[in-house]
Amino acid sequence: MVDKDGYRPNVGVIVCNHSDEVLWARRRGHDAWQFPQGGIKSHETVEQALFRELWEEVGLREQDVEIMGRTREWLRYKIPKRYLRNSRNRSFRGQKQIWFLLRLVAKDDSVQLNVSKKPEFDDWCWIEYWAPVEHIIDFKRDVYRRALSELEPLLRRENEQ
Repeated sequence: MVDKDGYRPNVGVIVCNHSDEVLWARRRGHDAWQFPQGGIKSHETVEQALFRELWEEVGLREQDVEIMGRTREWLRYKIPKRYLRNSRNRSFRGQKQIWFLLRLVAKDDSVQLNVSKKPEFDDWCWIEYWAPVEHIIDFKRDVYRRALSELEPLLRRENEQ
């Protein structure tokens, strides 16, 4: 499902621990790390897509996390032509994402990368909150910076309570 402007609706997932580090995952078979993310199916709400992707990609269930917040609007990035797969949809330009900030309330060993038939990731770790901006592929950098900036005050608010 691609919107009239060529962007596929998607959710981005930032899972943090009690030290405010974030879950950083390595794409299977690549030396590329990223936050979990995935498409929103036509019959899903953004929250339903969030929990489906969270389960499929990192093996976490709704009860394993607490939603701290989400971005107010869609954040978009274009995918450079060299990364586009051969697609019948010539109007596809990139992703538009609603980003969620989640707190892991379960133990770290609840993270499981092998729950789906075709796992997306083969390794994960906790890293400092802002580190992903420096390590993500360049065409996603601005979206990562914007999502982390918008959601960071939620960490401070929780820490003040």
